[in-house]
Amino acid sequence: MQLHQFRHSAFCEKVRLVLAAKGLDYSVVEVTPGVGQLELFRLSGQRQVPVLVDGSEVIADSSAIALHLEAQHPLPALLPTEPEQRALVLLLEDWADTALAAGARLALLQAAVSDPVLRSGLLPAATPGPLRQLVSGLPGGWLAGFGETVTALLGPQERRQLQSNLEQLAVLIADRPYLVGAGLSLADLAVAAQLSLLHFPASAGAPLAGHGVCGIADHPLLEPLFSWRDRILVEVGRS
Repeated sequence: MQLHQFRHSAFCEKVRLVLAAKGLDYSVVEVTPGVGQLELFRLSGQRQVPVLVDGSEVIADSSAIALHLEAQHPLPALLPTEPEQRALVLLLEDWADTALAAGARLALLQAAVSDPVLRSGLLPAATPGPLRQLVSGLPGGWLAGFGETVTALLGPQERRQLQSNLEQLAVLIADRPYLVGAGLSLADLAVAAQLSLLHFPASAGAPLAGHGVCGIADHPLLEPLFSWRDRILVEVGRS
């Protein structure tokens, strides 16, 4: 199997977590934004990652890939057989991929405006060193207009909603190891992947590991949530 990805995409991380949980071997193709996406379009008919090539099958979209892997490699199961639990897992996965993903992405973008470590670290691995240094060293004033645009997208109300959602997640996992039932599920992996944009795990590598969105990554009420995320990563071998 071959995974076409952006390293710091939460949706690609979700697929990597599913592959790791199932113990599957695969190779990675790091897609270069722009030119690489044209190649991806020729392969899959669309420009978005992740895309999984499994033999003669080409599957796009993290949820479609997860369902494909569940069907082809049913053990260990990431979807419960009990209908109510299965429905809850799929609802939580969809929430993580939509509402949580939108809030996390905008919060990270907002943080990157004023954080040179985030700006540089989120660039593709193939970015030339001089360009990486240029982006990292941009004066904050130059990015002020862009920052105001992002702030308008993630205003105080949206930030409070994201914070509230994260605090509710922290309550959910306070007395249980998994979001649904007694075992690891796709809901856990989808949520863990999105949390990785807010507080980068060790697997993100330097310089992002341990870094994140100020006010969220370092919020004391959310520390148990990120510890839960780290435990999930250790369980599937992605620490």
